[in-house]
Amino acid sequence: MEKYNESLKYKTWEKELKKNNIRIESVEEKYSVRKKNGEILFTLAHLDAKDEEGYPLLPIVLLRGSFVAVLTALREKESGKTYFLLVKQRRVATGGYFYEHPAGMCDSETDPYKVALKEVEEETGLTIQKEQLELIWDKPLYSSPGLLDEAGYFFVCEVEMSAVELDTYRDRITGAQDENERIFTFLCPEDEVFEYLENSNGVMLTLLYLQKRNKKANLWKK
Repeated sequence: MEKYNESLKYKTWEKELKKNNIRIESVEEKYSVRKKNGEILFTLAHLDAKDEEGYPLLPIVLLRGSFVAVLTALREKESGKTYFLLVKQRRVATGGYFYEHPAGMCDSETDPYKVALKEVEEETGLTIQKEQLELIWDKPLYSSPGLLDEAGYFFVCEVEMSAVELDTYRDRITGAQDENERIFTFLCPEDEVFEYLENSNGVMLTLLYLQKRNKKANLWKK
């Protein structure tokens, strides 16, 4: 069973603190959740640490590590219409369904590109190559730095396919059953996406993509 302070999540977080001249007096594990193989998923810890002027940091930290999110834009060859390949699943925030871009935690994997490829295939059934992924922000973005170490790598991927092939990605049931995932795919017309997105990461990633795409003239035109 992996010890919390031997996990990649902990070591990465500790390295960042030291890089910013934070003196760590102690870290006490309060609660950890692990995968079936014993690998740490997240850890709630009590922290005693001070900056170089002696001021203490917040004494509670939730260590989750890095994650990836992948906006997948599918263009229908015949009509030229663009759809976002979203996933739908229930979330504990409300118990209701959330529509999201495919995403997942990096856990012990240090290469976010590998995780991005894995999550897209696992959650949607779409197989893509590393060359099709574009990192839309050049560094990881922290989701809630007041409590979490969690930082996200945000990717986009554009794929062109026929209407027949596109239709095969509607309403698939996917997900890793050993991780209690029950996921449905959802093809969302581009102009309707903001009617469905309710998570901040999804909205931000979509806006970044649209902003960047609008700067490219004739993106889909030959």
